[in-house]
Amino acid sequence: MRLLRNSKLSTLTLLLGAFTLLAVSACSKPVEKESHSSEKAAAPQGETIALSTPLTTYKSATCGCCQLWVDHANQQGFAVDAQNVDDLNGVKERFGIAPQFQSCHTSVSDSNFVFEGHVPAKFVRQFLQNPPANARGLAVPAMPLGSPGMEVGDRFTPYEILLLHKDGGHSVYARIDNAQQQF
Repeated sequence: MRLLRNSKLSTLTLLLGAFTLLAVSACSKPVEKESHSSEKAAAPQGETIALSTPLTTYKSATCGCCQLWVDHANQQGFAVDAQNVDDLNGVKERFGIAPQFQSCHTSVSDSNFVFEGHVPAKFVRQFLQNPPANARGLAVPAMPLGSPGMEVGDRFTPYEILLLHKDGGHSVYARIDNAQQQF
């Protein structure tokens, strides 16, 4: 009887040891880091786009429209790292966003292009796929009603997306006359 008990205990100990070894080896395998820039998919018009383009968005913790814009960008295939900051003016100064171009949040790509305010993700992606020469980024000054994150029912105010130039100037990148143009 004693031999049988020790045999069962030895088998149980052996099985428990094997299970522990498997669990430890599974947890210690290196995790492959996800590469956002190398993931590609076919777009409807046959273009190639990155599936999870990373953006860092600096915003206020209490701003609901900023979070709605982050949600919009995530839904459109961006991987947004939303950073709540206390000094948004300092962020805008750091990235050279002049007061006339400012809005409530600032997004920055891995290649240091800036996207100020409620720029539709469609235009952020278009810009990143083919950045214009001497461009720093895009801006939608203020907070136009109906822009991504600023939706209020079916109300819409036409607005312009501005191309920010490295020399501090700007030009019109796109005119948005209706909500459907944003997608």
